[in-house]
Amino acid sequence: MPVKNRFAELLPEIIAWRHDFHAHPELQYDVHRTAGRVAELLRSFGIDEVVEGIGQTGVVGVIRGRTDSAGRVIGLRADMDALPITEATGLEFASTNPGKMHACGHDGHTSMLLGAAKYLAETRNFDGTAIVIFQPAEEGGAGAKAMIDDGLAERWNIQEFYGLHNMPGIPVGEFAIREGGLMAAADEFWITVTGKGGHAAKPHECIDTLLVASQIVVALQSVVSRNVDPLKSGVISCCVIETDSTAHNVIPQVVKITGTARSLDPEIRELQVQAMRRVVEHTAAAFGATAELDYHYGYPVTVNHPAPTRHAAEVARAVSGHVDTDVAPMMAGEDFSFMLNARPGAYIFLGNGDTAMLHHPEYTFTDEIIPFGASWLAGMVETRMPTP
Repeated sequence: MPVKNRFAELLPEIIAWRHDFHAHPELQYDVHRTAGRVAELLRSFGIDEVVEGIGQTGVVGVIRGRTDSAGRVIGLRADMDALPITEATGLEFASTNPGKMHACGHDGHTSMLLGAAKYLAETRNFDGTAIVIFQPAEEGGAGAKAMIDDGLAERWNIQEFYGLHNMPGIPVGEFAIREGGLMAAADEFWITVTGKGGHAAKPHECIDTLLVASQIVVALQSVVSRNVDPLKSGVISCCVIETDSTAHNVIPQVVKITGTARSLDPEIRELQVQAMRRVVEHTAAAFGATAELDYHYGYPVTVNHPAPTRHAAEVARAVSGHVDTDVAPMMAGEDFSFMLNARPGAYIFLGNGDTAMLHHPEYTFTDEIIPFGASWLAGMVETRMPTP
């Protein structure tokens, strides 16, 4: 099952969809134009059912195979939203929406899944039901969770979820995957340090919150290095420090620290939270101040299930002949994790070639990879639900 010839025939049409989406990027849940165009195309393919408004602005398409004797249902997901970035590619079809850009390739993911949907609707060469899922708000809005909470898995009885993401730095058309943690839990935290403000020339009359905050930042660096198993991974980064004063001669009353914590294992995630809370509170107490940790759990770890990972790798190998089954995990987050928490499944990377990195204003999606991605998506349906 190499790259399907049909996708070579469809490539100009799919590229045209992609360029249109790219020129009209939308953010988070406000993807009304994109979702409307997706629904319009799905209906033109003659698929069996199109439902809009799942998880606010998500779109779901249902494609039934030749028979349904096995009763298996496979979900394929693509994300639709863009990023609040000003594009600097100079492309003819560059963003026409100022300050918004498809800098992560979601326009390509959407277009590849549309191509796979058109092919599957034409051929119906599978026994079961394919559910094509077009999701809003991957970029920080937890659109996958919104769709799951809206009954996505239960309403269509989805048994397995599969998704892909283009990846700069991996050669065009090559795939990469791993079993277990592929992408990190992405959490945020806010630390509020309260002391006693006053004149900078009289520090002995104050409780210096900047000194305390600095000690907390330094101490937090020991959480991973001295609490996490060296063979496992974790990240704690303090990224912003703010005070309630802008004067050069005032010791502030309050200092706030903002940052992110990443992990690839649920147990490490909890270990980090507890260690951070201990460090924050007791470091402040040692200086006579108080400090409070406000920890927000974001996207969970994206965990590929064993059997689905093998299935995904087999299809990738058949499509391109090149698949790395032990790719290094990434500390970036991905809300497909919510779907993989609801049902078994797998997430795979597809090489985008030597381009600017994701989330960069000069990033470009490589149209040449479309037949590979569309073939993999369609192949997951055909191999997981073969006809008798």
